[in-house]
Amino acid sequence: MRKVLCSLILLTVLLTGCLPSSPKGEVTVYVAAPLSGFQANGGQTVVGGVRLMAEQINRSGGLLGYQLKVVAMDDESDSDVAVAVAEEIKAAVERGDRVLGVVGHYNSGQTLAAMEIYKDLPLIVITPTASEVSLTRSGYRNFFRINADNSVQACVAADYLVNTLDAQRVAVLYNDDPYGIDLGRLVADELQALGADVGLSQQVKVEQSRFADEVKRIAASGADSVYYAGYEVECPYLRAELVEAGYDLTFMGSDGCFLAATIDEARNTAESIYVTAFAPSPASAVDDAWVKAYQAVEYRNPDTYSINGYAALQALAEGAKKAGSLDAGKVAEALRRIDLQTFLGRVRYDERGDLREPQIYIFQVEEDEFVQVWP
Repeated sequence: MRKVLCSLILLTVLLTGCLPSSPKGEVTVYVAAPLSGFQANGGQTVVGGVRLMAEQINRSGGLLGYQLKVVAMDDESDSDVAVAVAEEIKAAVERGDRVLGVVGHYNSGQTLAAMEIYKDLPLIVITPTASEVSLTRSGYRNFFRINADNSVQACVAADYLVNTLDAQRVAVLYNDDPYGIDLGRLVADELQALGADVGLSQQVKVEQSRFADEVKRIAASGADSVYYAGYEVECPYLRAELVEAGYDLTFMGSDGCFLAATIDEARNTAESIYVTAFAPSPASAVDDAWVKAYQAVEYRNPDTYSINGYAALQALAEGAKKAGSLDAGKVAEALRRIDLQTFLGRVRYDERGDLREPQIYIFQVEEDEFVQVWP
């Protein structure tokens, strides 16, 4: 009975939003992600994870005596908008707002664009999902990832295709943004290094939904498998057109396809699709108490990258605590020394801001659900 009463009290506090006051005031963490448009759901899952971690930090006394204030910014999956978002954050810093950092951006293209502004600001940037390789090879001292990069994803994907699924000739398709171009090239290189043939390397457009020409090229290539590096707004339509044309090939999509729309929009052809991903399913990584706490903060269930947002703020807060300061330079150096356990696994950074033990997960669609098949 006492446990039930305590749970009810905790839930009531979460719902009413009653937070302890802080003698030092607030410090802001921005979350920059698509909150509208075709990737809105993915961006919102990240925001939800950040908000939950902030709630938990604030209820335990705050961060170094400050209450964390989370401000979500919509970059609309557009690099020009991402730059405008970065300029707004820059203006906040210049007018004297206390800003610890940015969790974002969600996509590599927007992150690359915004980093031209963030790199000169006294704040930390931790992306929850951006994976383009050059992001951590550009000399930024204030940039970190909570996810693996495309080189790791490509290595795991190619190995699984060749050594587990026995792929011998693969058609590699990729969308025309920095993420897709980078990953498509890397996957093709890894496949060839493993002795597989790349029968086709084909670029398509972001948000492309008709693939008649591409299906013909895939068929002509003699491929036994397809790897698609892109998003959930292209992947299901490519899969559907292949199956409807009679080509039920082994099909693997990238992390950008690890969203419900890949299943929902595939016209009943999603069964057996594989996807690579930067996180385990929340259902397998967290317990019921975490899910209930998330629901109390967000009024929805956690989804694909909720735990990436959660872990990103967890790491940022750990860096500040280890530094004993909100100073960006000190926090950046402290982040390179943290050793933190998260729902994504162990977080330790190298000098570039990449994870020392990056992890990729592989899922397969079974009865309209993503089921983890590796590791």
